[in-house]
Amino acid sequence: MVGAPGGQLAGIAPSGRQLLLRSGGIEAVVTEVGAGLRALSFDAVPVVWGYEESAMASGGRGQLLAPWPNRLEDGSYEFGTTAAVAPLDEPERHNAIHGLVRWLLWDVVEHTEEGATLSCELAPQPGYPWRLRLEARYSVGNGGLVVELTAQNLSGVRAPFGLGAHPYLEAGQRGLDTCTLRLGAGRRLALDKRGLPQGWRAAGSLERDLAGGCSMSGLRLDDCFGDLGATAEWEMPAGAAWQAVLTRDDGRVIGLWADSRWPYVMCYTGDTLGVSDRRRAVAIEPMTCPPNALRTGESLIVLEPGVTWSGRFGIWSSSGP
Repeated sequence: MVGAPGGQLAGIAPSGRQLLLRSGGIEAVVTEVGAGLRALSFDAVPVVWGYEESAMASGGRGQLLAPWPNRLEDGSYEFGTTAAVAPLDEPERHNAIHGLVRWLLWDVVEHTEEGATLSCELAPQPGYPWRLRLEARYSVGNGGLVVELTAQNLSGVRAPFGLGAHPYLEAGQRGLDTCTLRLGAGRRLALDKRGLPQGWRAAGSLERDLAGGCSMSGLRLDDCFGDLGATAEWEMPAGAAWQAVLTRDDGRVIGLWADSRWPYVMCYTGDTLGVSDRRRAVAIEPMTCPPNALRTGESLIVLEPGVTWSGRFGIWSSSGP
């Protein structure tokens, strides 16, 4: 087979098989690598910041984060009598970041016009010495995109677990500074220069009022929020416990919601990305636990042998109120 740039074989995308989903004016592309969300559009308007089929996901775009989201201090932790050490894939901060499954090939269990199910079995390894089965179900329909994630402990012992997702809401042609964001949150987690928790603060300690809707002009976020709830003005989708809503200057509104299984969210404005990628979108990352939970234990899920966890989130969009 003919070689291609970057060592790829001709015809094989870096993110593997591309699963196209369609319903009405909604189109989504889910990837075999990482079961990630590469693209999402409503009426041909992109609403997530995706990437080309010929590229690898960068900046965490659309990736699923397990068995922990965000950062893990020094890549090491203990659970009971078990010690684990994960690769430091954020070496400049001496952290492990975003888990172990986002670059793995997932099995395509089912693919129809409106949905796709992928699964992955994470084998025991130095960074996570338990066996975990993950499944991701994507579907598109009248309510937008819905993602249902499940995790089952296949080990014979209790296993610690955390999960997150990393979609970016697309800011439009004029960039993030022309947008407003609403997020109902009662608490904000203070982070140090390594992105590690330093204690909770009132959400009002942020320089602007996210709950009331604030301009994103000049606002830099790489923050975790808790005590999440509804946003004024916009109705909550069925089953949602909270949502974040981005309003663009072209009138496009994009909402991300999650059920009660995701009590935390990370908001990231991309200011530390490469120059050409900065502030093109805002990452709204639903999480089951805050950063560094495998070390701190805060809100860490503990799965008994054979037990399955599941949670749902989704993305909707409209051209205005």
